[in-house]
Amino acid sequence: MNELLRDLRAIVEHERALHGDLLPLPATKEDPSSSSADPSPADTGTPSHTAPDDAASDPDMPNYDLFGNQVDPAEDPSLPPSERIEALIPDDAPYKDADTLDEVEQYLADTVLVPIDEDRENPVFGVGDPAADLVIIGEAPGRNEDEEGEPFVGRAGQLLDKILDAINFKREDVYITNILKSRPPRNRDPKSEEVDAHLPVLYKQIALIRPKIILTVGKVAGNTLLDRSSSLSNLRDQEHDFYGIPLMATYHPAALLRNSQWKRPTWEDMKLLRTRYDQLTDET
Repeated sequence: MNELLRDLRAIVEHERALHGDLLPLPATKEDPSSSSADPSPADTGTPSHTAPDDAASDPDMPNYDLFGNQVDPAEDPSLPPSERIEALIPDDAPYKDADTLDEVEQYLADTVLVPIDEDRENPVFGVGDPAADLVIIGEAPGRNEDEEGEPFVGRAGQLLDKILDAINFKREDVYITNILKSRPPRNRDPKSEEVDAHLPVLYKQIALIRPKIILTVGKVAGNTLLDRSSSLSNLRDQEHDFYGIPLMATYHPAALLRNSQWKRPTWEDMKLLRTRYDQLTDET
């Protein structure tokens, strides 16, 4: 702590030596007392620390912290979540400036990003309300999803629909998607290079939808979005922050079909989700 205080004191003394104790306030356009006869900072030899109006309002201007370090837009809590998530998408991604989900979906359908994209029967982009307040994210499509081009169909999808119905949601009320948009062979776990290729597409989906809350189902989806390596028992039953968006995690419906003992904790997670959803949507 003492070392930090010394560093701060040194910074303040440095600024004072350069610019004096007081900084001039710029005259505002509404101030009738200001006139062209008033000396400008250049006339008085005092440096100006105010940026031009157009620069101050430029969204591309970098933000800096107390110590003059440029802040990563994704880590800047003063920005809305959609802008923070947009900053995660590579600048050279062809869909970076897309305005609709349809544009991104068409790009995905026409593009091979990794080898599993060549072997898919259909890309599985996402389904539901493009302005949903709740986005549900799984790991990857399975065989039924690959055949139909829609996430969460078959037995796991039917169970997800029942779970949603139990907390008064319909499939068309939410948006459902996966980390991967193509089925891995034999439903194996996604490889890191596959996640790296498809994850920016998911970021773009979230940035366009602008949900109030996110639910991840399954350990892989939760850990991928939160950049963690935790058990699902450590991820669930709490709220996480995903670049300003509340995120909750629970079991994948396919896992519930194999392990009925996880149905009770999943139900508790879904009740918690519904309560938080209602709080967030009541605020708007």
